[in-house]
Amino acid sequence: MKINPEMMRLYAVTDRHWLNGKTLAQQVEEALKGGVTCVQLREKNLDFDSFLKEAVELKKICSAYHVPLLINDNIEIALKSGADGVHVGQGDMPVEEVRKILGEDKIIGVTAKTVEQALEAQKHGADYLGSGAMFASSTKTDAIRIDYQTFREICQAVEIPVVAIGGITKENISQIAGLGMDGIAVITAIFSAENIQQACQELRALSEQIVSDMKK
Repeated sequence: MKINPEMMRLYAVTDRHWLNGKTLAQQVEEALKGGVTCVQLREKNLDFDSFLKEAVELKKICSAYHVPLLINDNIEIALKSGADGVHVGQGDMPVEEVRKILGEDKIIGVTAKTVEQALEAQKHGADYLGSGAMFASSTKTDAIRIDYQTFREICQAVEIPVVAIGGITKENISQIAGLGMDGIAVITAIFSAENIQQACQELRALSEQIVSDMKK
């Protein structure tokens, strides 16, 4: 499975902070029912075996909805779980090395905060970019916001899809309309919602709208 821009419309990044008695798998399935188009499994504190077990479980669920599952940072987990790819940051393994390990069929996403980083990632084989933070983020308090002009320039500089991330909600998404992104990546506004499926339906519709308006 390779990426296409439609897979970026509503990109869910997991966070077990809001499980509230549910399993992560249950929450992810609710998100998929609501229209999520890509899922990234992000685990910073699980041991390897637990992480792998969770990745295998989520891969089965995502496959049933024909939605790609990507693993944050951990290439070994991606390989062993059969996930569709990985997302790596600027401080992780270089894209060209990740590609050698994963092969041509897997998806590789890269965080890019400058035009130079975006072009470099594209040059070395990234399939899409994640760029932000667009707004203050409760899940990544050290995230540095990116100004809208830089984000627009990143979108214009590359041919691969770009997804906006960082504090995006249904209340503020209109502020980033017209910047050129192919979709939005969301953590808190999905997984902290009382009704995850409904939250995703609303976010998906808003994302589709701002992308559609931009392409007119």
